[in-house]
Amino acid sequence: MFSEKITPRFSDTDALGHINNTMIPVWFEGARNPIFKIFMPTLNLQKWPVILAKMDVEFHAQMYFDHDIEVKSYIKKVGNSSFVVYQELWQQQKLCASGNAVMVNFCYQSQKAKPISDNIRKQLELHLFV
Repeated sequence: MFSEKITPRFSDTDALGHINNTMIPVWFEGARNPIFKIFMPTLNLQKWPVILAKMDVEFHAQMYFDHDIEVKSYIKKVGNSSFVVYQELWQQQKLCASGNAVMVNFCYQSQKAKPISDNIRKQLELHLFV
């Protein structure tokens, strides 16, 4: 599992004082950087090997401005050329949101998915959600 702390900004809130629902996918994406580094340690965008194929978010509880948020990121499944990242947002020891992102190991030159190498597969499997 990867874990990251986020301190919400005032601009992350909506008119009701909650964390705006548009922030959750943004926070999830940012917290996937350690996973991206498994594929591309330098995060070189000219050689970027991963694309997002699908994502979903489920809201469990309201989140607020005045408390830090922990993003937990796991690997849920590893396929031949794709993998699923499962993520959770926790605030005050309460699960507030969760989501899945289907990522594909991708070759931009051929415009096709490519198999995940055994080395990368082993690194991903170290973070499996159990």
